[in-house]
Amino acid sequence: MISFRARRQCQAVRRFAQRRPLGAVGAAIVMLMALAALLAEIIAPFDPLQNNYGAMFHAPGATHWLGTDSFGRDVLSRLLYGSRTALWVGFSSSFFATTVGAVLGVTCAYFGGKVDLVLQRLLDILISFPLIVLALVVVALLGSGIWNVIVAIAIPMIPRAALVVRSSSLALRQMLFVEAALTLGAGHARVILRHMLPNVVAPYLIILTAFLGQAILLEASLSFLGLGVAEPTAAWGLMLRGAAVDFAERAPWMALFPGLAISLAVFAFNVFGDSLRDALDPKLRVL
Repeated sequence: MISFRARRQCQAVRRFAQRRPLGAVGAAIVMLMALAALLAEIIAPFDPLQNNYGAMFHAPGATHWLGTDSFGRDVLSRLLYGSRTALWVGFSSSFFATTVGAVLGVTCAYFGGKVDLVLQRLLDILISFPLIVLALVVVALLGSGIWNVIVAIAIPMIPRAALVVRSSSLALRQMLFVEAALTLGAGHARVILRHMLPNVVAPYLIILTAFLGQAILLEASLSFLGLGVAEPTAAWGLMLRGAAVDFAERAPWMALFPGLAISLAVFAFNVFGDSLRDALDPKLRVL
């Protein structure tokens, strides 16, 4: 027997798909991408790191469905394993940036005054730089590597998350439950962590989902420029970098399929994030 709660959840998913079909398509693509990352070892036909110099530049066919690259590596296998890199870097950097930004935003709204003024000016300085420029500066300082790339992508996103959460938290500071907690002797940290942060979950989830597409695109950009994930790791940006101009006419599939994967992932997260915002924001909710 299916429980009442499970039936309610299925009905909510069905209503979401009916009212926001584009968001449902994005969610389905995200789920397929996650499954591909989890099951890459099972469904990948070849080892993504194994060079096969006798099969270089093979066009898509029965053996290699999406062809091979300049080292004879199977493009499909590298795409499947590359989804792991994209999701890991994208989720880790987005989670770190959104969490730190949410704490900073709630702190600004809670204390106000000089604390809010100083933090806002610092955030304004960071937000004035384009995402890719600030990420390049951080990578140049820290060096390449997957963890440094995660930090480099997260830092430019923190001020954007903080400003959004701050605007949602300003009204919370005046709520009676916050005043009651302060009256009962709760400390500032307890009020922020236990009473204010849980009430910004909706904007937190929206920002997290929206940042995922940007983070995947930034990771691919840094890897393409040679400042992100290093060879021989399977990553979509590295696959585009390997599809150099010299190979554009000889093996166009080397750039075509990684480019399509990046575009599809960014599209999926963006439309899903927009639909999630519409569903969770009471001012945009469809009655």
